[in-house]
Amino acid sequence: MNIRLAEAKDIKQLIKMRWDFTIEYDDSKKDESFVEFEKEFQSFLENALKSRQWFIWVVEENRKIVSHIYIELIQKVPRPGRITYPFAYMTNVYTVPEYRNKGIGSKLLGSINNWIKENNYEFVIVWPSDESINYYKGNGYVHCAEPMEYFPS
Repeated sequence: MNIRLAEAKDIKQLIKMRWDFTIEYDDSKKDESFVEFEKEFQSFLENALKSRQWFIWVVEENRKIVSHIYIELIQKVPRPGRITYPFAYMTNVYTVPEYRNKGIGSKLLGSINNWIKENNYEFVIVWPSDESINYYKGNGYVHCAEPMEYFPS
């Protein structure tokens, strides 16, 4: 098992995993156009991998990506009298079904938690599904109240 940052060679696997992830939790999306999705997500991934804003962590076993976590760094507005570090937004946390409940996701999350500490990022925010709350709690995360949202109409 190899934990590493994603590379351009991983794009096709990451696209397929995102599709599978979506369909697994929302069967109504299976009739959407994979070709259109693939085009949009490939563009996103190409830009993300070149940026210093996105970090896509993967677990690879025998050249197959079996788990991933996407991290976006959010820059904070500087404030007098303190050093300002970005915080991390965690999203698209997924392990393929046959690799679940084997500690792979927790090992990946542990590596990311160490990376967060080493880089002095201020905190990590993630919106867990109801099913994943205990997974995050077991890895040092604290469940907090929902943030406020605005939806323009």
